[in-house]
Amino acid sequence: MIRLRLKRFGKKREVSYRIVAAHSTSRRDGRPLEELGFFNPRTDEVRLNVPAIVKRLKEGAQPTDTVRSILEKQNVFDQMNA
Repeated sequence: MIRLRLKRFGKKREVSYRIVAAHSTSRRDGRPLEELGFFNPRTDEVRLNVPAIVKRLKEGAQPTDTVRSILEKQNVFDQMNA
């Protein structure tokens, strides 16, 4: 199963995340299938590749709870239904 999840990167105590599509059995920081966006929790900066995310969701990818809340705040699910 393909999951949309966060991949951690950055320095200690200065963490940032990439939103990636990866197999559910692969490691958290392993090689993803595709990088779909960026999330910085310190500044609440979010950059998303919305067409690629919508494509993955339509193919059946399941977001984790955290990624789901980020996508809901950015109204990605509204664009999926349109």
